[in-house]
Amino acid sequence: MTPETRVRLEAFQETLVRWNAAINLVSRRDMPVLWRRHIEDSLQLADLPGPMPARAIDLGSGAGFPGIILAIATGMHVDLVEEDQRKCAFLREAARITAAPVTVHATAIETVAIEPAPLISARALAPVAKLLDLGERLLAPGGECWFLKGRDAEAELAAARAAGWTMTVERIPSRTDPEGVILRLSGISR
Repeated sequence: MTPETRVRLEAFQETLVRWNAAINLVSRRDMPVLWRRHIEDSLQLADLPGPMPARAIDLGSGAGFPGIILAIATGMHVDLVEEDQRKCAFLREAARITAAPVTVHATAIETVAIEPAPLISARALAPVAKLLDLGERLLAPGGECWFLKGRDAEAELAAARAAGWTMTVERIPSRTDPEGVILRLSGISR
């Protein structure tokens, strides 16, 4: 990580801490471990092997994990989709302070009107099958989905297959959570 990226991520963290008291972006018990539990966890996506796409859509961006972190770390443009207007205000302020290349879409995922992207990301939003349902029309042909998941990842994949989804799955162990995994999904179809 470059010194400039580190400064921008620290500015994001400071902004989140200030806003969290008013709108509860992350659990108060997570505040002492905010960097490791949320920022470093999201940063794992920036280190995935292969070329980084030019653009991504982050579903249910909430407090900006992983979307805004990925944008800061890679320079990739990320469309942040979040329905909660208060969280959108935070995301806009965090993007302004950090100069993150993002666009905030204050609407439901089901109704957002944006061009499909080669990458869809999500963290702590919904099971895999639901994420695929939500992201289907937003994923460009040949695109990938990167989902940060916990110990239920295999059960979620099984449920997605049972719902008719087929995909190639790459499982990357989490560096921040011994039970966590990054699911890198490609060849997605139903």
